[in-house]
Amino acid sequence: MPANYNTAFIERYLKQISYQINLFIEFPPIRSKVICSFFYFSSMELTYTKCSLQNVEQLRLISEQTFVNAFEKDNDPSDFKDYIEKAFALNKIKAELLNPDSDFYFVYRNDELAGYFKLNVLSAQSDVKRDDSIELERIYVLKSYQSLGLGKQILDRIKSLAQEKNKKMLWLGVWEENTRAIQFYHRHGFQKFDTHPYFIGTDEQTDWLMRFDLSTL
Repeated sequence: MPANYNTAFIERYLKQISYQINLFIEFPPIRSKVICSFFYFSSMELTYTKCSLQNVEQLRLISEQTFVNAFEKDNDPSDFKDYIEKAFALNKIKAELLNPDSDFYFVYRNDELAGYFKLNVLSAQSDVKRDDSIELERIYVLKSYQSLGLGKQILDRIKSLAQEKNKKMLWLGVWEENTRAIQFYHRHGFQKFDTHPYFIGTDEQTDWLMRFDLSTL
């Protein structure tokens, strides 16, 4: 067990272990399913921290790392390099952090950094400029934490934050060729309402604009 687990988590861990051992003894035919499900759910404890200027370098690093992991293989190397150098420059990330209409959040799983997301309101939004809308500009999970079901939990938290800000519509842009992400958003209630151009270097690509009606929650 990692040394940075807090005391409360360790106590819950030990209680669950005791419970699982009892199940293992009492119900041998289901032992493998029970133990696997325990370790899956014990790894899903997420917490969220709003970023400040003190986090700017860490935010820059995770922003660049997750974007490279997600899209480098699908883009021209020269265009991609040019985009990375500009989009994730330290001064640019710092300026985004200082914008009062933008918020960055780190996502932690059991106290370890697993991902981040960025929300924009009012003039910080890139397309829709409604007072009652909020843009999810970025949502990324580190490669080692993907395929663990974190996406739904993070999106649920984002919807809650949007409601706390009294917004009626949550919207985002997603690359039209990122079919996995599009399917994910469809499953969670988002619908396409428009498109817009997005440039990676000199390469013009198309993003779908998708929205979620927060009044349905």
